[in-house]
Amino acid sequence: MAQKYGIGEIFGRSFARLSPDEVRTYSETNHRGMDCPFKGGTCSKAGGVCSLRCYTDATGETEPVPDSLVTTCPNRFYEHDLIFKWVGETLIDCDEPKVLTELPFLMANTPHGGKRAVGRIDMVLLNDKPDGTLDWCALEMQAVYFSGKSITEELKSLRSFTGPGIPFPTGTRRPDFRSSGPKRLMPQLQIKVPTITRWGKKMAVIIDREFWNSLGDISTVHDVSNCDTAWFVVDYKEQGKQFRIQRGDVFLTTLDRAVEGLTGGVPTSLHEFENTLRERL
Repeated sequence: MAQKYGIGEIFGRSFARLSPDEVRTYSETNHRGMDCPFKGGTCSKAGGVCSLRCYTDATGETEPVPDSLVTTCPNRFYEHDLIFKWVGETLIDCDEPKVLTELPFLMANTPHGGKRAVGRIDMVLLNDKPDGTLDWCALEMQAVYFSGKSITEELKSLRSFTGPGIPFPTGTRRPDFRSSGPKRLMPQLQIKVPTITRWGKKMAVIIDREFWNSLGDISTVHDVSNCDTAWFVVDYKEQGKQFRIQRGDVFLTTLDRAVEGLTGGVPTSLHEFENTLRERL
Protein backbone atom coordinates (compact mmCIF):
# COMPACT_ATOMS: atom_id res chain seq x y z
CA MET A 1 0.00 0.00 0.00
CA ALA A 2 1.40 3.41 -1.00
CA GLN A 3 0.48 6.77 0.47
CA LYS A 4 1.52 10.06 -1.09
CA TYR A 5 0.60 13.70 -0.72
CA GLY A 6 -0.93 15.34 -3.75
CA ILE A 7 -3.23 18.28 -4.45
CA GLY A 8 -5.98 18.75 -1.90
CA GLU A 9 -7.63 21.85 -3.34
CA ILE A 10 -6.95 23.74 -6.53
CA PHE A 11 -8.51 27.17 -7.05
CA GLY A 12 -10.81 26.39 -4.10
CA ARG A 13 -12.15 23.10 -5.52
CA SER A 14 -11.65 19.67 -3.99
CA PHE A 15 -9.21 17.95 -6.34
CA ALA A 16 -10.66 14.51 -5.61
CA ARG A 17 -14.07 15.68 -6.92
CA LEU A 18 -12.87 17.03 -10.25
CA SER A 19 -13.74 15.33 -13.53
CA PRO A 20 -10.87 14.38 -15.87
CA ASP A 21 -11.76 17.39 -18.05
CA GLU A 22 -11.57 19.69 -15.02
CA VAL A 23 -8.27 18.14 -13.93
CA ARG A 24 -6.73 18.94 -17.31
CA THR A 25 -8.25 22.43 -17.43
CA TYR A 26 -7.08 23.50 -13.98
CA SER A 27 -3.63 21.98 -14.46
CA GLU A 28 -3.15 24.34 -17.42
CA THR A 29 -4.71 27.44 -15.84
CA ASN A 30 -2.53 30.43 -15.01
CA HIS A 31 -3.21 31.50 -11.43
CA ARG A 32 -2.89 35.17 -12.38
CA GLY A 33 -6.11 34.86 -14.34
CA MET A 34 -8.08 33.39 -11.44
CA ASP A 35 -9.73 34.99 -8.41
CA CYS A 36 -8.94 33.71 -4.93
CA PRO A 37 -12.24 32.24 -3.63
CA PHE A 38 -11.25 32.85 -0.02
CA LYS A 39 -9.53 36.25 0.24
CA GLY A 40 -10.73 37.84 -2.97
CA GLY A 41 -8.54 39.48 -5.55
CA THR A 42 -6.22 37.61 -7.87
CA CYS A 43 -4.89 34.22 -6.83
CA SER A 44 -1.32 34.65 -5.55
CA LYS A 45 -0.31 30.99 -5.41
CA ALA A 46 1.49 29.60 -8.46
CA GLY A 47 -0.50 26.62 -9.71
CA GLY A 48 -3.54 27.64 -7.67
CA VAL A 49 -2.99 24.90 -5.07
CA CYS A 50 -4.57 25.87 -1.73
CA SER A 51 -3.82 22.67 0.19
CA LEU A 52 -2.30 19.20 0.02
CA ARG A 53 -4.03 15.93 0.84
CA CYS A 54 -2.82 12.39 1.42
CA TYR A 55 -3.93 9.70 -1.05
CA THR A 56 -3.74 5.92 -0.88
CA ASP A 57 -4.05 3.12 -3.43
CA ALA A 58 -4.80 0.38 -0.87
CA THR A 59 -7.90 -0.77 -2.76
CA GLY A 60 -6.29 -0.67 -6.19
CA GLU A 61 -7.92 2.70 -6.86
CA THR A 62 -6.80 6.10 -5.66
CA GLU A 63 -8.70 7.29 -2.61
CA PRO A 64 -8.17 10.33 -0.38
CA VAL A 65 -7.20 9.69 3.22
CA PRO A 66 -9.90 11.23 5.46
CA ASP A 67 -9.05 14.34 7.49
CA SER A 68 -5.61 14.77 5.92
CA LEU A 69 -6.02 18.23 4.36
CA VAL A 70 -2.97 20.44 4.98
CA THR A 71 -3.15 24.20 4.35
CA THR A 72 -0.32 25.36 2.06
CA CYS A 73 -1.60 28.84 1.16
CA PRO A 74 -2.28 31.25 4.07
CA ASN A 75 -5.07 32.90 2.07
CA ARG A 76 -7.03 29.66 2.59
CA PHE A 77 -7.73 30.78 6.17
CA TYR A 78 -9.70 33.84 4.99
CA GLU A 79 -12.82 31.91 3.99
CA HIS A 80 -15.95 33.87 5.01
CA ASP A 81 -13.81 35.84 7.54
CA LEU A 82 -14.62 33.07 10.01
CA ILE A 83 -11.30 33.24 11.82
CA PHE A 84 -11.58 36.98 12.44
CA LYS A 85 -15.01 36.62 14.02
CA TRP A 86 -13.83 33.64 16.08
CA VAL A 87 -10.67 35.33 17.38
CA GLY A 88 -12.49 38.60 17.96
CA GLU A 89 -15.20 36.97 20.05
CA THR A 90 -12.65 35.03 22.09
CA LEU A 91 -9.96 37.62 22.77
CA ILE A 92 -11.42 41.12 22.38
CA ASP A 93 -15.18 40.63 22.83
CA CYS A 94 -15.99 41.68 19.26
CA ASP A 95 -17.44 39.54 16.48
CA GLU A 96 -16.74 42.13 13.77
CA PRO A 97 -13.25 43.42 14.54
CA LYS A 98 -11.40 45.81 12.29
CA VAL A 99 -8.47 44.09 10.59
CA LEU A 100 -5.26 46.09 10.25
CA THR A 101 -2.14 44.75 8.55
CA GLU A 102 1.61 45.37 8.38
CA LEU A 103 2.01 47.48 11.50
CA PRO A 104 5.58 48.59 12.40
CA PHE A 105 6.84 46.75 15.48
CA LEU A 106 10.65 46.62 15.53
CA MET A 107 12.40 49.91 14.77
CA ALA A 108 16.04 50.61 13.93
CA ASN A 109 18.03 53.82 13.68
CA THR A 110 18.98 55.02 10.21
CA PRO A 111 22.39 56.59 9.39
CA HIS A 112 20.73 60.02 9.19
CA GLY A 113 19.12 59.99 12.62
CA GLY A 114 15.71 58.71 11.66
CA LYS A 115 14.03 55.39 12.30
CA ARG A 116 12.74 52.65 10.04
CA ALA A 117 10.68 49.54 10.61
CA VAL A 118 12.72 46.33 10.51
CA GLY A 119 9.94 44.11 11.80
CA ARG A 120 6.17 44.23 11.53
CA ILE A 121 3.14 42.63 13.13
CA ASP A 122 1.39 40.99 10.20
CA MET A 123 -2.13 41.52 11.45
CA VAL A 124 -4.01 43.14 14.33
CA LEU A 125 -7.69 42.70 15.18
CA LEU A 126 -9.15 45.82 16.78
CA ASN A 127 -12.25 46.52 18.84
CA ASP A 128 -12.57 50.29 18.48
CA LYS A 129 -14.84 51.11 21.41
CA PRO A 130 -17.13 54.16 21.51
CA ASP A 131 -15.28 55.57 24.54
CA GLY A 132 -12.05 55.74 22.51
CA THR A 133 -10.25 52.85 24.21
CA LEU A 134 -8.51 50.29 22.02
CA ASP A 135 -8.92 46.59 22.66
CA TRP A 136 -6.82 44.54 20.26
CA CYS A 137 -4.87 41.36 19.70
CA ALA A 138 -2.12 40.37 17.27
CA LEU A 139 -2.68 37.52 14.85
CA GLU A 140 -0.36 35.15 12.98
CA MET A 141 -1.56 32.72 10.32
CA GLN A 142 0.77 29.84 9.58
CA ALA A 143 0.30 27.62 6.56
CA VAL A 144 2.54 24.60 5.99
CA TYR A 145 5.50 24.39 3.66
CA PHE A 146 6.21 21.12 1.93
CA SER A 147 9.34 19.37 0.75
CA GLY A 148 9.90 17.01 -2.16
CA LYS A 149 8.71 17.15 -5.75
CA SER A 150 7.25 20.48 -6.79
CA ILE A 151 3.59 20.90 -7.61
CA THR A 152 4.64 22.32 -10.98
CA GLU A 153 5.84 18.87 -12.05
CA GLU A 154 2.61 17.33 -10.77
CA LEU A 155 0.52 19.77 -12.80
CA LYS A 156 2.48 18.97 -15.96
CA SER A 157 1.69 15.27 -15.59
CA LEU A 158 -2.02 16.02 -15.07
CA ARG A 159 -2.38 17.78 -18.42
CA SER A 160 -2.68 14.40 -20.13
CA PHE A 161 -4.93 12.73 -17.52
CA THR A 162 -8.01 11.10 -19.06
CA GLY A 163 -9.37 9.15 -16.10
CA PRO A 164 -11.08 7.29 -14.77
CA GLY A 165 -11.08 8.06 -11.05
CA ILE A 166 -8.53 10.17 -9.20
CA PRO A 167 -4.93 10.41 -10.47
CA PHE A 168 -2.44 9.07 -7.93
CA PRO A 169 0.30 11.61 -7.07
CA THR A 170 3.35 11.11 -9.26
CA GLY A 171 5.93 12.75 -7.04
CA THR A 172 6.95 12.17 -3.44
CA ARG A 173 6.39 15.14 -1.18
CA ARG A 174 5.39 15.69 2.43
CA PRO A 175 4.24 18.55 4.65
CA ASP A 176 7.32 20.09 6.24
CA PHE A 177 6.02 20.84 9.71
CA ARG A 178 9.56 21.38 11.03
CA SER A 179 10.27 24.25 8.63
CA SER A 180 6.81 25.72 9.21
CA GLY A 181 6.93 25.50 13.02
CA PRO A 182 10.38 25.74 14.66
CA LYS A 183 12.05 27.54 11.75
CA ARG A 184 9.36 30.03 10.80
CA LEU A 185 6.57 30.38 13.37
CA MET A 186 8.59 29.97 16.56
CA PRO A 187 10.99 32.90 15.90
CA GLN A 188 8.01 35.13 15.14
CA LEU A 189 6.45 34.27 18.49
CA GLN A 190 9.70 34.65 20.41
CA ILE A 191 10.26 38.10 18.93
CA LYS A 192 6.74 39.47 19.28
CA VAL A 193 4.95 37.77 22.16
CA PRO A 194 7.11 39.05 25.08
CA THR A 195 6.48 42.70 24.17
CA ILE A 196 2.83 42.14 23.30
CA THR A 197 2.35 40.39 26.65
CA ARG A 198 4.02 43.26 28.53
CA TRP A 199 1.52 45.55 26.82
CA GLY A 200 -1.26 43.41 28.29
CA LYS A 201 -2.36 42.01 24.92
CA LYS A 202 -2.60 38.53 23.39
CA MET A 203 -1.25 36.76 20.33
CA ALA A 204 -3.63 34.58 18.29
CA VAL A 205 -2.17 31.89 16.04
CA ILE A 206 -4.22 30.30 13.25
CA ILE A 207 -3.19 26.80 12.13
CA ASP A 208 -4.99 23.74 10.79
CA ARG A 209 -5.60 20.43 12.56
CA GLU A 210 -2.76 18.57 10.83
CA PHE A 211 -0.28 21.24 11.91
CA TRP A 212 -1.50 21.10 15.50
CA ASN A 213 -1.29 17.30 15.56
CA SER A 214 2.33 17.49 14.42
CA LEU A 215 3.36 19.51 17.48
CA GLY A 216 4.70 18.06 20.68
CA ASP A 217 2.72 18.14 23.92
CA ILE A 218 1.81 21.69 24.94
CA SER A 219 0.55 22.37 28.43
CA THR A 220 -2.46 24.65 28.40
CA VAL A 221 -4.00 27.11 30.83
CA HIS A 222 -7.71 27.34 31.54
CA ASP A 223 -8.43 31.04 31.16
CA VAL A 224 -7.60 33.69 28.58
CA SER A 225 -6.24 35.96 31.30
CA ASN A 226 -3.43 33.47 32.01
CA CYS A 227 -2.28 32.90 28.42
CA ASP A 228 0.22 34.63 26.18
CA THR A 229 -0.80 32.82 23.01
CA ALA A 230 -4.15 31.45 21.88
CA TRP A 231 -4.02 28.75 19.21
CA PHE A 232 -7.08 28.63 16.97
CA VAL A 233 -7.10 25.25 15.25
CA VAL A 234 -9.35 25.05 12.19
CA ASP A 235 -10.88 21.95 10.61
CA TYR A 236 -12.13 21.40 7.07
CA LYS A 237 -15.35 19.65 6.11
CA GLU A 238 -15.91 18.43 2.58
CA GLN A 239 -19.23 19.58 1.14
CA GLY A 240 -19.87 18.59 -2.46
CA LYS A 241 -16.97 19.77 -4.59
CA GLN A 242 -15.51 22.06 -1.94
CA PHE A 243 -14.15 22.06 1.57
CA ARG A 244 -15.54 24.48 4.13
CA ILE A 245 -13.49 25.88 6.96
CA GLN A 246 -14.82 25.06 10.43
CA ARG A 247 -14.14 26.30 13.92
CA GLY A 248 -12.14 23.64 15.69
CA ASP A 249 -10.47 24.09 19.08
CA VAL A 250 -8.85 26.92 21.01
CA PHE A 251 -5.77 26.08 23.06
CA LEU A 252 -4.50 28.68 25.53
CA THR A 253 -0.77 28.52 26.28
CA THR A 254 2.16 30.47 27.62
CA LEU A 255 5.05 31.27 25.30
CA ASP A 256 7.43 28.86 27.05
CA ARG A 257 5.04 25.94 26.66
CA ALA A 258 4.36 26.87 23.05
CA VAL A 259 8.07 26.83 22.24
CA GLU A 260 8.41 23.39 23.81
CA GLY A 261 5.56 22.13 21.63
CA LEU A 262 7.00 23.67 18.47
CA THR A 263 10.39 22.07 19.03
CA GLY A 264 8.54 18.77 19.32
CA GLY A 265 10.52 17.13 22.07
CA VAL A 266 12.46 17.41 25.32
CA PRO A 267 16.26 17.48 25.68
CA THR A 268 17.97 14.13 26.05
CA SER A 269 19.83 13.44 29.30
CA LEU A 270 23.57 14.10 29.63
CA HIS A 271 24.12 10.35 30.10
CA GLU A 272 22.28 9.48 26.88
CA PHE A 273 24.01 12.25 24.93
CA GLU A 274 27.48 11.17 26.04
CA ASN A 275 26.67 7.55 25.19
CA THR A 276 25.93 8.75 21.68
CA LEU A 277 29.28 10.55 21.60
CA ARG A 278 31.07 7.37 22.59
CA GLU A 279 29.26 5.39 19.90
CA ARG A 280 30.43 7.87 17.29
CA LEU A 281 34.10 7.67 18.32
